[in-house]
Amino acid sequence: MSGEEGTGAALWAMAHLATPMALRVAATLRVADHIAAGVRTASAIAHEAKADPDALARLLRYLAARGVLRRDADGGYELTALGEPLRDDHPDGMRAKLDIEGTVGRAELCFVHLLHTIRTGEAAYPLQYGLQFWDDLDQHPERGASFDTWMSSSAPDRAQAIIAGYDWGALGDLVDVGGGNGSLLVALLRAFPQLNGTLVDMSEPAATARRALEAAGLTDRGRAVVGSFFDPLPQGAKGYLLSLIIHDWGDAEAVEILARCAEAAGADGSVFVVENLGADGETPPAGMDLRMLAFSGGKERGLAELAGLAERAGLRIVARHGAGTLSIVELAAAAAA
Repeated sequence: MSGEEGTGAALWAMAHLATPMALRVAATLRVADHIAAGVRTASAIAHEAKADPDALARLLRYLAARGVLRRDADGGYELTALGEPLRDDHPDGMRAKLDIEGTVGRAELCFVHLLHTIRTGEAAYPLQYGLQFWDDLDQHPERGASFDTWMSSSAPDRAQAIIAGYDWGALGDLVDVGGGNGSLLVALLRAFPQLNGTLVDMSEPAATARRALEAAGLTDRGRAVVGSFFDPLPQGAKGYLLSLIIHDWGDAEAVEILARCAEAAGADGSVFVVENLGADGETPPAGMDLRMLAFSGGKERGLAELAGLAERAGLRIVARHGAGTLSIVELAAAAAA
């Protein structure tokens, strides 16, 4: 096929869909796990993966040609250093991320409708699946659980950075808004014995968070309640935490979420927005920005854009605290200026 040689070869290597889909199918079928377990021939791997033998053999040859696999003299396959991260037990967590039967890998298939998104500004996910991203996760708990598992893979490092970035214990009471499975709240309560916390999320993640608090022995200081950040939140806490929430939404929804937090925090409370603003505060990651746009119509924002949203919600920026690659943006009622 033309385009594989010549001056356009580099662009073709970036643009053609065969390699990324071959990798995703291999991840979904757990090809690397079968090979690591000693299943080496194409026919044997096809049997374990419940795949068509001829089709899988052609997939394996393709991956070998790309350096992901290596074929030995006996016709068996082994993993190369490049292919090792496709193992499910690899610390990078790449297999689950690429699995197109998992929430994240499945969601990325909506990029086939990116043209629609760029022309209209609308998310691509509903065009692919008929539901908004968050509605799909809410209506299919197994997808929501898959998403929470994926988010949890980076949660420990993220939690430690957030813990180090601010003296949360000084707040006394904290509401983790949209806190998912509770891993961050558990980490905060463990790190700050003087802190009490409430997690607010939909029914499935709230139930998971409740179990996490019970398992950690923290039910005396932590609780999980069912609710939406588009509805009134528990009032009177000194802090309201939005960790990687605002980037999931367009401007109108983001302002509504911030306004609900401002309403609950009142004149004396603070709202804390944790996002990746980039090292200089104004260059958030471009790849995640495009992903947020395609998935949910969300947006990665710099500090200036976040300040504009906060102002519309009746808030002002008080400070920006570093938290590893993330930033903790502290907001307070604009009237308190």
